[in-house]
Amino acid sequence: MTLNVGEMPATDMMNVETAVLGRIGHLETRLATSPVEIAAAQAVRFNVFAKEMGADLPLESMRCGRDMDAFDAVCDHLLVLDRSIVGGPEDQIVGTYRLLRQDVARANDGFYSTSEFAIADLLARHPEKRFMELGRSCVLPQYRTSRTVELLWQGNWAYSLDYGVDAMFGCASMHGIRPEAHALPLSFLYHNCLASGSWAVSARPELFSNMDLMPKEAVNARAAISSMPPLLKGYLRLGAMIGDGAVIDKAFGTTDVMVVLPIAQINNRYINHYGADASRFAS
Repeated sequence: MTLNVGEMPATDMMNVETAVLGRIGHLETRLATSPVEIAAAQAVRFNVFAKEMGADLPLESMRCGRDMDAFDAVCDHLLVLDRSIVGGPEDQIVGTYRLLRQDVARANDGFYSTSEFAIADLLARHPEKRFMELGRSCVLPQYRTSRTVELLWQGNWAYSLDYGVDAMFGCASMHGIRPEAHALPLSFLYHNCLASGSWAVSARPELFSNMDLMPKEAVNARAAISSMPPLLKGYLRLGAMIGDGAVIDKAFGTTDVMVVLPIAQINNRYINHYGADASRFAS
């Protein structure tokens, strides 16, 4: 059973631009409200992507110690803050997500994902729907807990409701640039989670890496899911579908897949968990 976003009463929506979207203990989630906070989120991304994962970022990013690009100026930046840390909000950011709505993308330089995946046809098949791209998700190592993940999704859900988003999409990454090293999870995704019909999407032809690396009968589902990064597992639990073809991102040292999540297909278990009006963890 799923719940259509159109069923949400508008009077229950919160103003996500100024609100604390959720709070669990001393952790809270909200949007960045200043250039200083965005810069601090970029520094968190740098610590995870460059220092921890070894991403080869542009020279300016390496010089400044911040993962940054042109999309940062037009995206909204969802933050998780640890309010127990002494200092200002910029010192308290422990996790972040980058959100780009379709109307904003259309008015600027499009979606970041178009550099890897052929999403134009997907968007064209749903002219009446409002899409949102999720990207640059990261959490500092010591905060990779269920609480932080819950707050990130609480923020995404509240934001989606406030802006009437109909579908989310974005890249999910597995560390390493050899697809054969991820043969088990990629094959599981291909045989069990492939987006089809009007939701079908694929990697750009010149970047396409085959995901069908093992026959379906040879894939151990439990082992495949266990081998996936937490973010990708979280998408699948929500009811996401996966595009055809992986893409090697040599700069970030990852193997990327496209995730497509129509709001109307989100597992009702999670609608109930977060609240149809995103009130579960709201302050």
